[in-house]
Amino acid sequence: MPREVEYEPVSVKELLAEMKDTAELLIDLSYSAVLLRSDAVAEEVLELESRMDVLQLRARMSLLMAARSPDDAEALAPVLGIVGAAEKVSDAAGDIAKVVLEDVGLPEAMRAALPESVETLVRAEISPDSLLAGQSLGASNLETETGVRVIAVRRAGDWLTDPDAETVLQGGDVALLRGPELGVTGVYEKLSGEQYEPPEQPTESSADLERAMDSVVLMKDVSELAVDLAYGAVLFDDDGLAEEVLNLEAEVDALQSRFEAWTLRAAAEVDDPVSLRGLVQLAAATEVISDAALEISEGVLRGLDSHLVIREAVLESDEIIARYAVGEGSPLAGRTLGDVAVKTETGMRVIAVRRGDESRAPTGKQTGWVVSPGPETKLDAGDVLIAKGTRTGAARMVELTE
Repeated sequence: MPREVEYEPVSVKELLAEMKDTAELLIDLSYSAVLLRSDAVAEEVLELESRMDVLQLRARMSLLMAARSPDDAEALAPVLGIVGAAEKVSDAAGDIAKVVLEDVGLPEAMRAALPESVETLVRAEISPDSLLAGQSLGASNLETETGVRVIAVRRAGDWLTDPDAETVLQGGDVALLRGPELGVTGVYEKLSGEQYEPPEQPTESSADLERAMDSVVLMKDVSELAVDLAYGAVLFDDDGLAEEVLNLEAEVDALQSRFEAWTLRAAAEVDDPVSLRGLVQLAAATEVISDAALEISEGVLRGLDSHLVIREAVLESDEIIARYAVGEGSPLAGRTLGDVAVKTETGMRVIAVRRGDESRAPTGKQTGWVVSPGPETKLDAGDVLIAKGTRTGAARMVELTE
């Protein structure tokens, strides 16, 4: 039974920051629940979804109280859009969790495919002999040093979601890790004392089913990128980033259309077509996340100025988004992101690059933005980077770019 919610005078900035952090955590935990087949993690997702319902109601109440004129309504409309988008992400994460809780059919190969996304999800049991056992996450500086984030910890049967700098890792804990494959591999070995072995892909999948699953993984990556870019667009009031979000949302729509075609073809080849229901539900929920990203950036696309409270909320969230210009004497100038190992050196993930010279923009990128740059992406003086990560990592990025 949902509990009653009454109006309370609260900070909209704090509500928005908590909603942003909760939405991002929900995405991570919902896919982790699928990967681990964990009812406990899935139940945590539904608990957080319920919490999000309360947060969005309080945010709407506060915004309604603040609107006293047409000018106020115009200024606050983008804020309402972000509130609605966070709720949409929350609902999508709940639908993903229900794939586990309701035991909806899902091909075993899908669980093996999830760790192959841009950022790997891994479960690691902490050895009592680990050098990190007994250390707080803040003291170990794990995320900044490796780019790997501990998104949840299970201890004595209970899950601690969204652990912070004060959280102390203990022998026997089970940690959920998210980050680049290289970083995750190293952290897994430090925590468990064992070599990381990625899950093997089952061999019984048909070609059409493999294409369908690959589409879901790509939809997941593109949708998460779209959310990050959308927050960057409102933070920096950047039309170019907002346009890229629009393009990514269209790409997810196209991927879903292809996914549906391949799934229908695969249904004729599997013994039990009903076992594909979970895959369909996973794809539909993932597409909703890309829709939410577009809703976040819609105010920028329609020429509405980003409200100051949005920018402050994004800057105060757990993972910050920052913008950097590559200077003439920067260690990055003339080198690739892989050469400098930006993610593992700083903990910051570069999510977009704007070429300093429009003539260097990739074919078809009229705005000069390169989204989701890879290790092979070369940087030059004058390029602008949008990166996401910890505050300590953001400070390290300044040393690399200036």
